This record gives sequence, structure tokens and C-alpha cells, in this order.
Amino acid sequence: MTEKDRLFQQTGRAEDFAFDERVAKVFDNMVSRSVPFYDEIQRIQSDIIVDFLPEDSSVVCDLGCSTGTTIKHIAAHPKCPPTAHFIGYDNSEPMLDKARSKLADEIAAEKITLLTADLSHLPEMPACNVVIMNWTLQFVRPIERGDLLKSIYAALKPGGVLFLSEKILGSDSLLNRLYIDHYLQFKKSRSGYTDAENQRKREALENVLIPYRLDENYALLERAGFAHIDTYFRWFNFACIIAVKQD
Repeated sequence: MTEKDRLFQQTGRAEDFAFDERVAKVFDNMVSRSVPFYDEIQRIQSDIIVDFLPEDSSVVCDLGCSTGTTIKHIAAHPKCPPTAHFIGYDNSEPMLDKARSKLADEIAAEKITLLTADLSHLPEMPACNVVIMNWTLQFVRPIERGDLLKSIYAALKPGGVLFLSEKILGSDSLLNRLYIDHYLQFKKSRSGYTDAENQRKREALENVLIPYRLDENYALLERAGFAHIDTYFRWFNFACIIAVKQD
């Protein structure tokens, strides 16, 4: 059972955020309270993803799979092909331990493979139909993001698709500030985080999570080779992007 996120209730200077054992224990609670419309995004994403999966030999790669929630959603979708195979990559063993527990039945049935991998030094991916990066690229060093997206594009089969969810910067500084204020209010009024918790988490993420503007993410995807790009969901500073490889 996932514990409630109380990591940032402590006083004192916040350490840099890391996906360690402490975070893994509370991650599912943390992400559901920190990402607006998290459950709805998982549902929408799964509905679209199954449209891109052929009946035979479907392969889905989840980069930064964390505790395996996204894979669980797609694998359980009524339209997911029964032969579809999922590969989850993450560099955090505590997060993968949670995923192994959550996905134990599917792993035993050889529907899912979980691999320890750093996205900055990602091993060659198999040919695949779908790649997912949910709030993951923002943690990759900016200088390495372009090469990572190019390797994803190379692994995707013609007509394959990348789903990229990111926290983004607003294009206008005044409106960006407004969006941030509304997000902090969301975390306080709807998710129960205090002002102090919000401030400590922002300090912990400051040098770890580096967001781009939406147009900067589009430019990265275009340089990687994607021809069809759109935003299928957005809430203030949170955006979900779909990018399709030319068939």
C-alpha cells in the first residue's frame, strides 16, 4: 500500500530531489496529488495508445516507468492486444521494485519486462510501436535531450508514436507567473499540501527538473524527425504531447 506523501513536512533546507527509496514509498500518492488530472491523463493516454497497437507483435516502451502505473493502465485496457509486450526502463531500483510488485502477474506471464537504465545512456531500444515519457524528459540534462529523442525516433516503427508529458514554462512571463500561482493553489486547496511543503519541494526540484516552453519541446521533436506533433491535453503548465513518425 502506498504511503501518504509527507516528505516535505520536515524543516530545514531541502536536499535535491532524487527518486530514492523514500520517494518510491510515497510516489504514487505524490504524483496523483502533484499532477493535475493525473488519473484522467492516464485514461486518455491509454485510449489513444491502443489505437496505435497492431494485433500482432505490439511493443510499448515506457521510459522512466517509475512504479509501473502507466504500463498497468494500458495492459488492462479492453482494446489492448493480448500479445502486446511492454518494456519499462527506469534508473531507480526502489521505483522498479515497486513496479515489480504492482506488475507481478504480468511479469510472470512474460507480458512485461522491466530494465534498469539511465536515459542519458539508454541501451539500444527494440523496434517498437509506442514510446511513453510521462514527466521524464524534464529530468534529463538539456544537452542530452535531443540525442535521446533521436534514438527514440530511430527505434519507432513507421507510423509509431511518442507520448510526451511534461511540466512546461509559459511563453509569456506574466502569464507563466499566473499559471504557477494557480498550480500552487491547486496543490494547497485540492491536494492538501501546505505552503511550506510546496516551497521545500520547489527548492528540492530547482536544479533537477528543468522545464522547457511548449515550442521548445516541439522544436526538439521536429529536429528528431517527427512530422506530426500536437498537444492533446494541457492544464496551465502541464502539457501532454503526441508525436507520430511518418508512415
